Amino acid sequence: MSATSASSPSGPATIDVSATSRVPFGRLVSVEWRKMTDTRAGFWLMLVTGLLLLAAIGITELVVQLNDLAIGFNGWVQVMVTPLTLLLPVFPIIAVTSEWGQRTGLVTFTLEPHRLRVVLAKLVAVVIFAVAIIAVSMGLAVLANVVNASFSGYDTLWNLEAHQLVWIIVQLLAYFLMAFGLALVTLSSPGGIAFFYVVALLLPVVVYSILMALLSWAPDVIPYFDMNYSMTPYQAATGDPTLLVLDKNPVAVVTSVLLWVVAPFVLGLRRVLRSEPK
Repeated sequence: MSATSASSPSGPATIDVSATSRVPFGRLVSVEWRKMTDTRAGFWLMLVTGLLLLAAIGITELVVQLNDLAIGFNGWVQVMVTPLTLLLPVFPIIAVTSEWGQRTGLVTFTLEPHRLRVVLAKLVAVVIFAVAIIAVSMGLAVLANVVNASFSGYDTLWNLEAHQLVWIIVQLLAYFLMAFGLALVTLSSPGGIAFFYVVALLLPVVVYSILMALLSWAPDVIPYFDMNYSMTPYQAATGDPTLLVLDKNPVAVVTSVLLWVVAPFVLGLRRVLRSEPK
């Protein structure tokens, strides 16, 4: 007795997914936010950053009280800026390189094949995170300024003008986005972190400082290549002569941002769209 087999349809079987709706962009942003913060690396990095901010406030307050110094809101903001510049750019680097360094690319790009949407979701999550952390830091600076004035017996000094605060925030966001773009270029957490710290911290201190001391034309040229030098004059208080060595130059600001934010983003996006996660 032989069994009869059912006739198979002609051609390979296909699945029609044309009517399937896209993953909502808000959900992509939420996923990227969780991938950036709800991990062991993200948790410990946020914890270390928070402890470093509190340590910076505590050490500064101790020095101020022991030496009977007066410090205003501008000083506390500068105390907050240093830890943010040192540690927080690691977050966008990890957010970008997770698909290549942590083997999540196959899952991510299978659930959302349009890589541009994934990159944009990462970018939005990074910007929201950066704004939130900066807001918390500024709040800590306000609190530290009030508490310090009450301990010292001085009047609370709000010596930071609005344009100064705006440019400090702009510079912090520019460095966040710079780290994001460099991570897109390298697609490697160690490479992105090393590249960022060399370009953002070591290069200005070692190379630019030497050039500024040796070459008379360096102050006019370096701002076109470095965001810190191009944005520093805009952070000077009205009538402050100490930061007028470098003139305000909007062309230098635009050029340095194009060089270190826009160009890495464009080149890195091109690499992301063509690379194959392994």
